[in-house]
Amino acid sequence: MPKSNGNTVDRVLNTIIGPGCNIEGDICLDGGLRIDGTVKGAIKAGGPLTVGSEARITAPTIDVLSATIGGYVQGDINAPEKLHLESSAHIVGNIVTQVLVIDEGAKFEGKSSIPVEKS
Repeated sequence: MPKSNGNTVDRVLNTIIGPGCNIEGDICLDGGLRIDGTVKGAIKAGGPLTVGSEARITAPTIDVLSATIGGYVQGDINAPEKLHLESSAHIVGNIVTQVLVIDEGAKFEGKSSIPVEKS
């Protein structure tokens, strides 16, 4: 999914869903995504996901390289590199990531797992 530039991956933020924007349906893109509005549908991004503090997401699954969450997310999150829950975050769902950072005040209802890397 991410564009390869030799040995590097293009992780540019190239899509913004602004405040007041409501999307119903699945989202699939190669780069990064910032959401400050409302999304109802699965999300798959080849780059990082940023969810603003006023954003609301209801998704069966969210598959991204990494994520910083500041708003409300209902759904399972797979972020292989890193997941950061800011103090304003409220997550209802399961998390799979290598690095999990939870700021004081963040709410998380679900299970988290860190996959064991195969040698």
